[in-house]
This record gives sequence, C-alpha cells and structure tokens, in this order.
Amino acid sequence: MNNKVEPSVDVPSPCVYICALDDQDVCIGCYRSAEEITGWSRYSNAEKQAVLKKVGERERASGNFIAS
Repeated sequence: MNNKVEPSVDVPSPCVYICALDDQDVCIGCYRSAEEITGWSRYSNAEKQAVLKKVGERERASGNFIAS
C-alpha cells in the first residue's frame, strides 16, 4: 500500500495586476473585495475557493467578462 502524502497545491490568486477599488471596495481587475485581497495569504485553500466562487459571481454580474 502506498502511504505517500501528496503536497497540497495552493490556490493561485486571481490578481490580474489591474489594482483599483470601485465604490464598493471591490477590485475592478480581479473582483475581490479589499478584505479578500488583504486576507488572501492567510486563507486556507477552501476559503480561497469560496472567494473565487464569489469573484466569478461578481464578474458575471458586472457584465465585464470574457466567455471561453
């Protein structure tokens, strides 16, 4: 039996280096809130994935997204 533990892969930041907050303190580049941006490095992978879900919702709501 193989008991090798695979290292967990960290969830990458959605930062696109367009850093400007709108009137609701949400970045117009990555759609994270100011709190989510500053907390990113402390978040667990599960928390980061939850933020990415919110990011997707915000981006779709904005109408400023590129469909693939």
